[in-house]
Amino acid sequence: MGALELKSVTKTFGSTDVIKGVDLAVKEGEFCVFVGPSGCGKSTLLRIIAGLEDASGGDILLDGKRVNDVAPAKRELAMVFQSYALYPHLTVRDNMGLALKQAGVSKAEIQKSTDRAANMLSLEKLLDRRPAELSGGQRQRVAIGRAIVRTPKLFLFDEPLSNLDAALRVATRIEIARLHRDLGATMIYVTHDQVEAMTLADRIVVLREGRVEQVGSPMELYNNPANTFVAGFIGSPQMNFLRAAALGKAGETIGIRPEHLRIVPAGGQIGGMVSHVEKLGGETLVYLRCEPHGLLTVRLFGEHDFAVDQTASLDIDETRAFFFGKDGLRLR
Repeated sequence: MGALELKSVTKTFGSTDVIKGVDLAVKEGEFCVFVGPSGCGKSTLLRIIAGLEDASGGDILLDGKRVNDVAPAKRELAMVFQSYALYPHLTVRDNMGLALKQAGVSKAEIQKSTDRAANMLSLEKLLDRRPAELSGGQRQRVAIGRAIVRTPKLFLFDEPLSNLDAALRVATRIEIARLHRDLGATMIYVTHDQVEAMTLADRIVVLREGRVEQVGSPMELYNNPANTFVAGFIGSPQMNFLRAAALGKAGETIGIRPEHLRIVPAGGQIGGMVSHVEKLGGETLVYLRCEPHGLLTVRLFGEHDFAVDQTASLDIDETRAFFFGKDGLRLR
């Protein structure tokens, strides 16, 4: 069990509307990611689901039951925060089993649940250590293990990888994806990192200023963005936006992803000058200043040499272009 439904959920702080009528259904066993820029309301919405914030309006339903007035501890949810929030004087085993101990679960059952979680997270050899003896990645895995032992209906993750370095973020991201496959549990995950969203989610919820802009699978959002906001937010490097009129095309704005621009010897649709080059080994990112369009990014696979201030010519793969109207909504 663990199906979640939000019906017209709102949240107001004073005179400020933070969440503006969110409707959403998360299926049992689904990995759903809330993504959006800072201040879009994603963490507030997660806290409303957890019961740490009261909704100003609307309904929160868990397995069909309205839980607006149910205390957080009784919602059968487990939350993993950005901070590990481990007790420094307790061992890994005791940190993971504390909630069960407080609930009066037997020692044998606590050990069984803790050993199971430790095995899933490769923490078996660390059970007798204290948090100070662990790396950041290990501490975050302990925090996740603490959630697992409770066997909740719903896992809630609030930017759990933000405090980790790049290599640990990738490793822990893989751990979380594997954990979801092994548990088959419903998970809701908040991040501002669209790469995390793309690699983890069954479905992504894109939020802006307290509203849902679009919901869909990662590739649905990548290939069929509803508007310029989603188009620009999903994808790294982000989509290029060109002035349609300058290219003799209908529509206000043309969107084209960096991999769908081609640098040609001469006579291309767009002329520009190389502003910066990033050589990443497997791919090369070339940034060009192209008037009147501004700075455009071209993604080339493999190693390529370009000099700064070198002139260049670009062609667009028009079969992969998006056209947007004045209101930012997609035309085609």
